[in-house]
Amino acid sequence: MTTILVVDDEPLIAMVLEAELEDAGYGVVTAANGRQGLERLAETPRPDLVLLDMMMPVMTGPQMLAAMAGDPGLRRLPVIVLSSLPEETIRERAKGVAAILRKPYTAHEVLSAITRVLEAEK
Repeated sequence: MTTILVVDDEPLIAMVLEAELEDAGYGVVTAANGRQGLERLAETPRPDLVLLDMMMPVMTGPQMLAAMAGDPGLRRLPVIVLSSLPEETIRERAKGVAAILRKPYTAHEVLSAITRVLEAEK
């Protein structure tokens, strides 16, 4: 089963994403900030893909991406950024991500992006 890590400090967003992803047959792990996200990535089995918010307390999305880029075991893990920031700003702060979805997004858009990214990883 493909497992997705949802990293978002908004509990309602994380809960809705978790429900939608589980309904679609994915395993889901959640984290409320980048530091917790890195902790979840250290667990076994490691998630196969990350849905990452940009603006969070403790450790932001860009900070988590930088930490992942510095770890040979995590640098190739696909990340989809979910953010309300302008896309240009996201691209400046989030180099090398697999996809960007701007908030508000639909469940269909998220699931489609996940399918595209996972297919491209094969």
